[in-house]
Amino acid sequence: MGAGCACHIPDRAMGRTRATGGRQHFQPDTILIHESGCAHIPGACGHLSESDIAPPTWGWIINPAAGLWGQISKELPAAATHGNTALKATRRCGSCMGTLG
Repeated sequence: MGAGCACHIPDRAMGRTRATGGRQHFQPDTILIHESGCAHIPGACGHLSESDIAPPTWGWIINPAAGLWGQISKELPAAATHGNTALKATRRCGSCMGTLG
């Protein structure tokens, strides 16, 4: 399991800073959504590798509305707009929250 959430993510460092070899690179404001309903921020937690983020296990929100990250809850889920668009985040990763302050 990943640190701070229930996502099963390999323990690899994030290393990449730009798109290479056709792999997806996420901007820092993107909200990543795991199939478990847990939201993450790229680069905010050490247990997440962008190379592992792909549908159907993941969806994401590019250019989310201001304040959306802080509103994510069971009452106000955030729906993925890219990747697996059937996914909704109902909670935020504890590691990402700690990094963002």
